[in-house]
Amino acid sequence: MDYFNVLATKIKSNWTLATTRLKTYFKKLLFPIYLFPIKFLTYTLYYLVIFVFKLILAFFGLIIDCVVFPFKSLKNLLKSIFIIGVSLYLVASLFVIVDYLTKQYGYIGKFFCAFGAKQRVEQAVVRVVGGQSEGTGFYITPNRIITSFHVIDGEPSPKIILPDGKFISAEKIVGDKTMDLAVISVGATMTAPLYLPDEFIAYNDEPMLAVGYALGTELKGDPTIVRGDFVALRQSKKQQSAFVQTTINLVEGMSGGPLTDQCGEVVGINTMGLAGLSLFVPAAQAKTLIPKFTDENVAKINVDPSVSPEEAVRAFYTYLKARRMEDGFALLSHEYLQKTNFEEWTNRFTDILDVNVFVVRPQEHTADTAFVKFGTKNWVDNEVDYHYYEGTWQTVQEDGVYKMLKSNIKEVFEPGWEWFYE
Repeated sequence: MDYFNVLATKIKSNWTLATTRLKTYFKKLLFPIYLFPIKFLTYTLYYLVIFVFKLILAFFGLIIDCVVFPFKSLKNLLKSIFIIGVSLYLVASLFVIVDYLTKQYGYIGKFFCAFGAKQRVEQAVVRVVGGQSEGTGFYITPNRIITSFHVIDGEPSPKIILPDGKFISAEKIVGDKTMDLAVISVGATMTAPLYLPDEFIAYNDEPMLAVGYALGTELKGDPTIVRGDFVALRQSKKQQSAFVQTTINLVEGMSGGPLTDQCGEVVGINTMGLAGLSLFVPAAQAKTLIPKFTDENVAKINVDPSVSPEEAVRAFYTYLKARRMEDGFALLSHEYLQKTNFEEWTNRFTDILDVNVFVVRPQEHTADTAFVKFGTKNWVDNEVDYHYYEGTWQTVQEDGVYKMLKSNIKEVFEPGWEWFYE
C-alpha cells in the first residue's frame, strides 16, 4: 500500500513539475506580446534545425550500424545475407509487376480504372443491320450512335439491335462517306454512352481493345473483344483523316465499333483490317467532324404507289423494311381493312429486321396484279432467321394510288441460286 502511495505521489509531483515548466515556457513565449512573432519564428527555426540535425545523425548512424552489423559475428553475417537476398527479390518482383502492368494496361495508372470498363463498353455497343451490310455501332450521346458509313450505305432505315436483344429503327442518319463515318439518331436512350474525347492520347505499344459484333447477326451472343497494341498514328496525303494503326486483326461485322484503352475510353472507330493490320479513325478527329455531317449521301426512300400495281407492291414492302408501319398500313385497301386493324396487322411483322425485294413485275394477262419475290430477315430469340416468299398481290385504285387488295403469297423453302434471278 505504501508503494502505491509513493508511486502516486511521484506521478503527481512529475505532473506538477511538467505543467509548471510548460506554463513557464508559454509565458516566456507570449510575453511581452510585441516580441511574440520574433520568438515564434526563432523557436521554430531552432527546433527545425535541431530536428534535421538529429535526423541526419540518426541516418548516418543507421548506415554505420548496417555496415558494422554483419562483421560482429557469423550469425549477424548470415542474417545480413538473408535480408539482402529478400530485399533484392522484393525489388526484382516490383520491377516485374511494373513491367506486367505496363504491358497489360499501358501504364500503372490504368490498372486502377480498368475494373468494370469491359461491362460499361459492352452495354454501349450495338449491332447495326443495313440492307447490304452489317456492322457495329456505339452510343456517343444518350440518343446518338456512331458507326461506319459502309455499314448503312444504300440503306435508308438501318436497324439497331440493342444489348438486351430488342431492335429499333433509325430516326435520322447523317454522315461522311469519304471518312466512312455515320451518326444515327434513335429513340431508345442510353444512360452511359461512350463519349468521344477531345484529343488523341496513346502510349507506345499501349494495349488496345477493339469491340464489335463479329460476323454481324450470324454469331449469337455478346460482342467480341479483340486485344492488340497501339502501333502509330498514320497520316496520308490522300486521306482526309489520320488513322490509328494497331496489331489487332478486325473481323467482318466489327466495323463501326469502338477502339478503347484498358479504361474503356474511346480511342478510335473500327474501320478496316487486313492480315493483322487494322486501321481506326481517331475518335477525337471524328468528334470535330460530326457537326459537319449531312444526309447528302444517305439513301432515301423513293417510291410512288400511284404509278402501277408493281410500284405499289414495291412501296408496300419498302415501308415494311423501313418499319414505317403507318405508311404501309395506308396502302391496304378498304376491303382488306375489313378483316384487320392496325395493331393486329403490325403484330405480324414485329420480328422483321429487313425485307429485300428480288423481283416485282406485272402478272401476265392482268392489269391490276403484280408478281413478287422477296425475302425477310427475322430476329428471333437473339438469332437471325431468313425466309423467302413468292406470289401475287392484286391491287385496286383508291384515293389516287394502288392499294393491296388480295394476296397469294407462299413461302419458298431452300430456294436454289437461280430462284433469285429472273
